[in-house]
Amino acid sequence: MGKRDQLIEKYAQDLRTRYGMEPDMDLLTKVTIGCGPAIYDADAEVVAATQPGEIETVRRNFLIRKLGLPDGPDLDEAIQAAIETYGVSNPHKYRAVLYYMLVLQFGKEHIYG
Repeated sequence: MGKRDQLIEKYAQDLRTRYGMEPDMDLLTKVTIGCGPAIYDADAEVVAATQPGEIETVRRNFLIRKLGLPDGPDLDEAIQAAIETYGVSNPHKYRAVLYYMLVLQFGKEHIYG
């Protein structure tokens, strides 16, 4: 099993244990691959949810550019909702898991199809 496969399994386990949901492994794999090399860097692998610059990065680079969503206050609300679902006190909010949750929240699975 390669490093990427190990990380995907770690993210899937995070979704199973924290949310009691069985992830769509094909979609989770594609979202993880879409994160690029960030998943291999300990700092970039997680989203620093308390840093406004990091939230802006998620909004601009993922929601607007990748998912093609129109800019607006609903994007910040969606990010905050996903962070709250993930657990505000949880310091390890994996980028791929957060992005996977946002894809589902906005019904944008077809982008990875």
